[in-house]
Amino acid sequence: MVEAVTSTARTAARTDRDQAIRPAAGASRRARSWAAARRHRADLLVALLFVAFAGWLTHGLWPAPDTRMLALNPADQTLYEWFLALDARALRGEFNLVTDRLNAPDGVNLMANTSVVALGVLLAPVTLAFGAPVTFTLLVAVNLAGTALAWYLLFTATLRARRVAAGLGAALCGFGPGMVSQSNGHLHMTAQWLVPVLVWLVVRLMRAADPAGRADGPDRRRTASSAAGLAAVVTVQVFVGEEVLFLAALTLAVIAVAYALADRELSRRALPGFAGGLLGAAGLALLVLAVPLRVQFAGPQGVADGIFPPAYFSADLAGWTTLSALSVFGSPESVRLTTGPAEFTTFLGWPLLLVATGCAVWLGRRAPVVAVVTGALVMAAFALGPHVVVGGERTGVPGPYTLLTGLPVVDGALPMRFALAVLPLVGTLLTLAVHRALGEVGPVRRLVPYAVGAALLSVLPTPLPTTDRPPLPEFVTGGHWRQCVPPGGVLVPVPTATPKDPDPMRWATATGVDFAMPEGFFIGPYGRGGTATMGTWQRPTSALLADVAQRGVAPTVGDRQRRQAARDVEFWRASCVALTDDTPHAAPLRRTLEQLFGPGTRIADAWTWRP
Repeated sequence: MVEAVTSTARTAARTDRDQAIRPAAGASRRARSWAAARRHRADLLVALLFVAFAGWLTHGLWPAPDTRMLALNPADQTLYEWFLALDARALRGEFNLVTDRLNAPDGVNLMANTSVVALGVLLAPVTLAFGAPVTFTLLVAVNLAGTALAWYLLFTATLRARRVAAGLGAALCGFGPGMVSQSNGHLHMTAQWLVPVLVWLVVRLMRAADPAGRADGPDRRRTASSAAGLAAVVTVQVFVGEEVLFLAALTLAVIAVAYALADRELSRRALPGFAGGLLGAAGLALLVLAVPLRVQFAGPQGVADGIFPPAYFSADLAGWTTLSALSVFGSPESVRLTTGPAEFTTFLGWPLLLVATGCAVWLGRRAPVVAVVTGALVMAAFALGPHVVVGGERTGVPGPYTLLTGLPVVDGALPMRFALAVLPLVGTLLTLAVHRALGEVGPVRRLVPYAVGAALLSVLPTPLPTTDRPPLPEFVTGGHWRQCVPPGGVLVPVPTATPKDPDPMRWATATGVDFAMPEGFFIGPYGRGGTATMGTWQRPTSALLADVAQRGVAPTVGDRQRRQAARDVEFWRASCVALTDDTPHAAPLRRTLEQLFGPGTRIADAWTWRP
């Protein structure tokens, strides 16, 4: 009897306890759910702010991308739109790493050019539906907002940073002076949204390789998955922009060495597994990239070196303390410290440099801080080029970049673009500083975030300058070109496209690159010994017509010029030569063409000649 009463009492007690626990557990779950919802709402708000800001920076292109273009670098925009139109043909099963649709008949090696194949294929539906200008405009904005958002997610997930801190740091990563200036036509340099993914995978690999706290040693499953993910991201980034991948890899290598020296115990524990994972990732990536890289360096029209001299593209030391001309508080005079509107890569200005330095000192000598600061200083030093330049004057003082001189492939990197790696590193410092400050009590809790915010306002960018785009001829937009050029045939515009004036390439872009063109704007092996050049040699007839287009004077044409013209169109395998009414000096050009090829045929707003 006593045992029965006791058992009943115990059962009742357990029931009462369970009933008391259930509401508490439910309340805990609801609290966690609400907290997660708040975090997601905050993340969504940050994403929307980034998108809105990118839209504001590019609003000059949005009213009608077909009729608007970048004012400071229209040539590169024309080139990238042509690449996007060509890449979109992959959805039709028509794609090759060496295309015959430009520089006919030799063609162009897409791997040797910044052809953004991955971006073009990814957005091929947009290009086919709305045209390459819309895709280009979309990518300019998406690259800015996407890069900022990717860094924000990395800061919150990997650094566990507060969202305000992550948002401020990520804003610099995505909208800093270098990113905004490169948005003037360089899609391959601003498409950096995979770099934070690359960093996350490297950190994940390092943590998986560290056996600390695990009785069974390193987490081999996570190591393998991180290595596989790293190989996949590297492979995709090669087809987005190899220069960004190179800069990211070099920066991570510097940071890894600095981190290992600052935390020798961690490096001792994790190095074997970490190195093994990196080697595995490299091996997997090379399995996929072996053929494309062979095409790039040893295939038709391939080049193995860079096209621009490092000395010319060296960052001016004075540029670091100057504000970009493309920022609200910048001066147009700052242009003299760089090579062009797309290369304001170093222009952080005194306010941001001082605040970043103060944050680094305040954060102390923790391993992550030491590694980030070391990476920033090394990449900033490399940006100075082979010899230091100050205020536009070459000092003759050797720069750290001389260590890379003569190295295959690497020697072709533009020194001033090394500074693009400094932006996310400074952004990381600002994130760490604001995160720490928000956890403090006293004046520092407000001082640091306000100082960081003011420093970021000092580099606030202005919208990208835009201008009206010349209209395309009816001969192209109305499809009349099909009357003299079969699909895949060669159309010779007069004058032909050149690196300085690639506008005729817009004809092909508007048609989805349904026809080929001779010459054009691209990188090819036409230098001495097969070294890289911009474009190719002009054929004699092409040079003759270019001279008429420039001077407006029709020359006297004899049998020699006619025979040469016949040889040139035969070399080009031309189906049709076309001169549109809107071409400058159209009248003397037409007279010259009639002397070369005889009477022309009128098609829409163009005169055509079929050899």
